[in-house]
Amino acid sequence: MTYSFRLSALACASLASLSFSNARAQNAVSGSSPEIVITGNPLGRDSTTVPVSTMGRAELLERGQSTLGETLNGLPGVSSTYFGPNASRPTIRGLDGDRIRVLNNSASSLDASALSYDHAVPLDVLSTDRVEVLRGPAALLYGGSAVGGVVNVIDNRIPREAVSGLQGKAQLQAGTGNDERSVAGLVEAGNGRYALHLDGFDRRTGDVRVPVALGCTKPGAPANARRICNSASTAQGGAIGASTFWDHGYLGASVNTYQSDYGTVAEDEVTIGMKTTRYALEGQVRQLPGWFDSVKARLSHTDYQHTEFEGAEVGTVFANKGQDLRIEARHRPLAAWQGVVGVQTESSHFSAVGSEAFAPFSRTRSQALFVHEELPTTWGQVTAGARWETVRVESMGNPELDRFDEGMGTRKFTPFSVAAGAVFKFSPNWSLTGNAGVTQRAPKDYELFANGPHLATNAWEKGHKDLGLEKSKSLDAGVQWKSGPDSVNVTAFASQFANYIGLMNTGEYRDEEGEPVGPQAADDEGVLPLQLYQGVKAQFKGLEVSGRQRLWQGASTLDFDWRADTVRATNESSGEPLPRIAPMRVGATLVHGQGPWSARLGADRHAAQKRVPDGSKATAAYTLVNASVSYRQKRDATVLNWFARMDNLTNELAYSASSILTSTAFGKSPLPGRSFKLGVQATF
Repeated sequence: MTYSFRLSALACASLASLSFSNARAQNAVSGSSPEIVITGNPLGRDSTTVPVSTMGRAELLERGQSTLGETLNGLPGVSSTYFGPNASRPTIRGLDGDRIRVLNNSASSLDASALSYDHAVPLDVLSTDRVEVLRGPAALLYGGSAVGGVVNVIDNRIPREAVSGLQGKAQLQAGTGNDERSVAGLVEAGNGRYALHLDGFDRRTGDVRVPVALGCTKPGAPANARRICNSASTAQGGAIGASTFWDHGYLGASVNTYQSDYGTVAEDEVTIGMKTTRYALEGQVRQLPGWFDSVKARLSHTDYQHTEFEGAEVGTVFANKGQDLRIEARHRPLAAWQGVVGVQTESSHFSAVGSEAFAPFSRTRSQALFVHEELPTTWGQVTAGARWETVRVESMGNPELDRFDEGMGTRKFTPFSVAAGAVFKFSPNWSLTGNAGVTQRAPKDYELFANGPHLATNAWEKGHKDLGLEKSKSLDAGVQWKSGPDSVNVTAFASQFANYIGLMNTGEYRDEEGEPVGPQAADDEGVLPLQLYQGVKAQFKGLEVSGRQRLWQGASTLDFDWRADTVRATNESSGEPLPRIAPMRVGATLVHGQGPWSARLGADRHAAQKRVPDGSKATAAYTLVNASVSYRQKRDATVLNWFARMDNLTNELAYSASSILTSTAFGKSPLPGRSFKLGVQATF
């Protein structure tokens, strides 16, 4: 059964409903209750011992970009893989790919975005309520693959609280830098016992403007325009969900779809059509008798497909189908310890059909048992957690490609991870935090069995079927101070990998058939360098700082926000730096507020990144200046949030050090130039 949503009709209906909703709306979508960080604390408390960043509705409205990676880029310790404006995954503390766990409502978001940098994450901030970013070793609660951190995209497509009456929001926005035109709408209705949710969005963009003229061979495109060739996109999606409530729990279900068509930017005439459909069932029962106070369960099924088009012809088709089940049971206090125990099972079936299928068909299954415990104390809090997994990865070859006959097989792994943390509050204003973890991650299917050309990395990638568990030990320590509106946060971290699985250069080359050729043929058409997935010793260490200082308070306020982070990553087996590491960043923003008005003016300085391995390109330093203004207008029970934002005010030419494009297509995909965005969100 296929569900598709065209947002134009839904948004119009949402806007039209404003005229009659005032008398019926009782619970505004924007809400006045504080947002609770749930990713770092499954007990539902608003405090954790681990570093967590949260972006709520207001920040997503003003700072949201078309990709998840670029939306979060700039948070402490968070950068982006940036494969042009349409495909971007978060990088946390220098770690990317499958070491970053992307969740949707705390459940797995099954897709193929970690497989390749040009594969987009099928989530859009237009349909998101909140994003939480968890950094550090405590992320093991969500899997050994979360050694770098967790990004949890939270929406209300399955209503979790009773709704009375009608409520919703609608959003329109337009931008100049990429000719964006987007519209989104959401409606929720209920009678206290039943609740219904409908949402949808439509985003359309053109080729992105940049400060320099770029070449383009795409038919009909200017040869030397100041735009990134083949960077236009369209994206649509929507969902329908419903829940029923009783005195001690709820049960709900939803189905949502996401579809996007976009250019790959690395190749002028290659486009990607992506579609995913997700079915979810979620429920919770509270105030149970016996050992457990409550039980929460989530079950989802995802059907993902990604088709690469070479002009009008279908190239390679990637597909991933899978299920995820997670059950959490909160137990009653045991010797003052409070916590949850749970189980999680995942299964996925991956396939790639076409000449550029660099990984075989595969099936991955995993089961996990986890526990998270907290002990409140007079001086703070202690947390501890553990996760035991069994993972089975099976290669099933490819009926169309003989190169996958060799190396087929099944690998089984039993990762085990533990973590502990504490927060010490030695005054009302000061606190210290510390976290330690030992994490194990099972290799992914492509790390074990890949064997083929991967044009996104401009390499012939080959897996290593004998790879063992990726093992790491991590520490972080932080100090926080808060007094009224003023605050300071400092966190230092270090991770030591005994077996860091990375894609390493071999110095060898392969032709289009995968046959070895000499270095003298390196520049020939169709010849690619051979890169092998290998386990090496590696070290990551860095520092994250941020704070706010109130400069003026009266009829208006003026705050000074500041931030900085740095990470140093080394392949200790070779002594070389690891690739795609963001340089040191320092930023500051002036924030002015007066009544319904607020304004921001900020700048972020990115240092030059010269610490790169052989074969990678260094990047120059640059500064990005941004400004925004917003106005909150209340009309009866309807609230209008107007906003205007200017990105890259000085039209600075910049290249991302954490993007694979910097090495494979340097000069073709700089960061976007000056852009102006205007929008409004109506909440009722």
